[in-house]
Amino acid sequence: MKKKQPNVLLRGRLIISLLCASAVIAFTGCKDDDGFSNVDGLAPVINLETEHVQTEAGREFTIAGTIEDNDGIGSIRLQCAELALDKTIDLLALRDTLVYNYELAYKFTTDKTFTGDNLTVKITVTDVGERTTEKTLRITMDGDFTAPLFTASPDAAITVLLKETTALKLRFTAEDDKALAYVDIAIPEIDYSHRATATGKTVNFNEAISLPSEVATYHLTLTAVDKADSITEKTCVITVSEMPDFEKMYLADVATVDELNSDVFGVPMRIERTAAYQYKANYYCQRAGTEIRFLPQKSDFSPICFGLDPNDNTKLTDDPEVAEPIVLTEANVYYEITFDVMASTYNSSTYSIAEAIDPVPHEFGSNNLDTWGDGGSWLQEFYFGYMTSGPKEVTRFTQDATNPHFYYLAAPLSLTAGEQMNFVIHNWHHDGWWNYCTWRVDNSEEPEIFNYYGNYKNPAWTKPNGADNWAKPTVMQTGAYKLYFDAHLGRGKLVRE
Repeated sequence: MKKKQPNVLLRGRLIISLLCASAVIAFTGCKDDDGFSNVDGLAPVINLETEHVQTEAGREFTIAGTIEDNDGIGSIRLQCAELALDKTIDLLALRDTLVYNYELAYKFTTDKTFTGDNLTVKITVTDVGERTTEKTLRITMDGDFTAPLFTASPDAAITVLLKETTALKLRFTAEDDKALAYVDIAIPEIDYSHRATATGKTVNFNEAISLPSEVATYHLTLTAVDKADSITEKTCVITVSEMPDFEKMYLADVATVDELNSDVFGVPMRIERTAAYQYKANYYCQRAGTEIRFLPQKSDFSPICFGLDPNDNTKLTDDPEVAEPIVLTEANVYYEITFDVMASTYNSSTYSIAEAIDPVPHEFGSNNLDTWGDGGSWLQEFYFGYMTSGPKEVTRFTQDATNPHFYYLAAPLSLTAGEQMNFVIHNWHHDGWWNYCTWRVDNSEEPEIFNYYGNYKNPAWTKPNGADNWAKPTVMQTGAYKLYFDAHLGRGKLVRE
């Protein structure tokens, strides 16, 4: 039998196919010495969430985006000399397997004292084939993260007295730390609407708005909007009426609206309502010539201010446009002023520092302390002051050299806008809690009266103890503040230095 010959054509096709397959393998599957493979031979792709980050000094920002590479991502480097940033994320060292997709979210916080602007962060991505892609991220310090602030505005409820010509003298100041856009003013019941455009960071508004001369209630809304569309709203209920019997009355010993609103608490000073339409103010006068007025609202001298009638200084007027201050002519005495807002009458008298009493049970700063009130003694210095945590951490008051009822913090408190405080006035104790001598407040959020809360007190002090409310006011403006306290009056104030 004749021997069968091989199919030459088939063998040739097989050789060509194998060669073609080897060529494909050589092109797409060749491995380097480290075992990495080239898939497409292309550089990495960087997709940033944004190419411009707006931040501010002391704030954290994020460099974010998606990084892709079909061959595998080797490393990501972030560089910015001005921020002292040079960070390399080595994915080959961090991961056991190759990473082809990576969600970048690198957080960085600028120093609070940083002053630069318009910075560039260079982002360099290198794949396993040593191919690189660069992108830049712009960083500016003009980020706006704080809503606008009303540094002066009407109280939540105010009264406008019914007159032949009735008007609300509306005054407010709105500010923004970056850029304020406008403030909208609305009183829907009288179809009043107005937009006050900002000048830079501020809107100052001071205009009279006519109201119908009839008993009525209106609702005022102030809406402040900054350039980042952050919004702050204030509302006020306006009552138009004859002279009301005000539940609260205040003594103002300052001259400007800014001074009325730049404190954390205590200005103006709450006084006592003794009967219908009748009030009593006790006040320590440190300086002869001190001028005072009385207000039923805390934030402005308008719409009602009680002061001397210029046509008859034995009488009071309620008109803030003409009311003259009551001048206290004696220094280092306590004044007691009683007045009747319906009758427009007032009386004034003084009493000495020695005649004033307070609840303090022991000589301030002395060492011989009757610890348990049983006639015994224990050698421990007695003092009290500002306390935010426990009696071991009391910041000692300084007692005034002239008036032993009057105390203050020698060093100012550094406070930040938006910060909620938490404190009481308390005695120091070396070993934890002991309410020997302490004061709490009438209202935590808006403290006006410091009521005594101690377990021991001067026997001559007969007023009952108040409630156990810690003072928790919110700071409206960043700055340094001085704390003053009068133990006889039970009044404190925290004012800008």
